[in-house]
Formats: sequence, C-alpha cells, structure tokens
Amino acid sequence: MKTIYALMLFLMLGFQQPISAQLNEKRDEIISYPLDITYAKTTSIVFPFDVQSVDKGSRDVLVQKAKGVENVIQIKAGKRDFEETNLTVITSDGKLYDFKLCYLESPETLTHTFSDSKKNSFIQYTNDNDNKKEIFYGAELAFHERKKVSYTEKRGGISLSVTGIFIHNDLIQYRIKITNDTDISYDIDQLRFFVRDQKKAKRTASQEVELIPILAYKAPEKVQARSSTQFVYVLPKFTIPDDKNLIVEMIEKSGGRHLQLQLKNSRTDKVFPIPAFSR
Repeated sequence: MKTIYALMLFLMLGFQQPISAQLNEKRDEIISYPLDITYAKTTSIVFPFDVQSVDKGSRDVLVQKAKGVENVIQIKAGKRDFEETNLTVITSDGKLYDFKLCYLESPETLTHTFSDSKKNSFIQYTNDNDNKKEIFYGAELAFHERKKVSYTEKRGGISLSVTGIFIHNDLIQYRIKITNDTDISYDIDQLRFFVRDQKKAKRTASQEVELIPILAYKAPEKVQARSSTQFVYVLPKFTIPDDKNLIVEMIEKSGGRHLQLQLKNSRTDKVFPIPAFSR
C-alpha cells in the first residue's frame, strides 16, 4: 500500500512541473506599459494584429476602436486628473497588452506603435470599408499627377526626395522618389514620418510624434544600382506648428546609408488637392 501511495505522489509531483511551466510561460506573454493620456487630445495605439477585446478599469477613461480599422484604438481622459487605472487589450495573435493609465496635461507622445517581425505597422482597414477604393484612388492620382515640388536629401550616392504633396478626403499623399547613383543596391529597412521639435532646449527632451501611414502605394523593398523609383505614402491629415519640422527618415537594411529629410511647415503648406472619387 505504501508503494502505491509513493507512486501516486511521484506522478502528482511529476505533472505539477509542466503545469507550472505553462503558467509561467503564459505570464511571460503579458506585456505591461505605462501610458499618459489627457483630456483635450486623443491618444492612438497601433497594434500589429487586429484588436479583439478592450477592457478599461474606470469610467473616467474613454476608449474606442478607430472607425473602419481593425488594429487601432483611441483613448482620452473623460475628466481631468482621474485616478490611476488600467486598460487591457487582446489582439488576434493571442497577446494581451496591459496599460497603466495616468493623467498628464501634455503627453509627450500621442501615437504609439507596436511592431512585429511578421506584420507591418500600417493601419489595417476592415474588409467592408467603403472608403478603401477611394484611398487607393487618391494614391494612384498622386502617383501620376504632373504637379510637383522638389525637396531632396542626399548621402552616399542615395537621394531621398519628396516630389509632391497632395490632399484627398482629409488624407495627405506624399509622393516619394529614391535615386540610387551607386553600383550597390539599396535595401530599405524602414521609411518613417515624424513631427519633431526644430530645437532641443537644454535639459528637456525633444518632443517627437510618429505619423503612421495608412497606405504605402507601390513602395519598394529595394532600389537597384543606378536606378530610381517613385511611390506614394498616404497619411491622416495633420498640420505642422511653426517650431516643428516634418522628418522623413529612411534606414538602410544592414547598411549605413541612412537619410533624414526635414520639411518645415512653409514647405508642407504647398499641397495640391485631388478631385473626389466618382462612383
């Protein structure tokens, strides 16, 4: 009888270890982030996968899934100086994000992006979005439009240019051209947009807000040697204050030929309208 009890105890202990390991593995999947939000401005979070569930810990926080998209939530304070609370988000890849929400009158960042090696960080529209064709229509017209501007940054034989800025249905189309005058192909790792302070005051952090593209139209992954390519990035409508610049940043994959093109608000004011889509 003692032998049977000893065997049962051994089996029970043997099974407990895998279960404990599984629980620890599940806990490791939970990611916690501090997040400052305010009353007068909306904070947006872009996830790499579709948002499946959102739960807030207080009525003093307003949360909604962005209209017509699957991977963006918008948050703002329902009242000033609310008590610290939390927000949990579950995405379609099974990951749970936990946010500690605190009130701050002027948050440094209003757009937060989570990236994943298997997914890009573009906004993902729902399949039944009525405006999807119109977004592609605006990008295609911007790609072929003859009106142009010319803002260029050069480094190491690579040129990054904005050749046109257009607006259509409260969306801004940036027509980009990359020219490779070298004998080595250029692999694009990232192309990103920021609004950044022109000057950084002493002992203070430079405020930087990333702008998340809605669509990358004909965007390449590589520019071959002695060639050029043109494409369009579509972004939500925004304006640039006098003390800030728009930064277009391009980073080379496994290389050092990185470029930053700075545009002042006086340049980005030269925007050409695109006619409405005819159904």
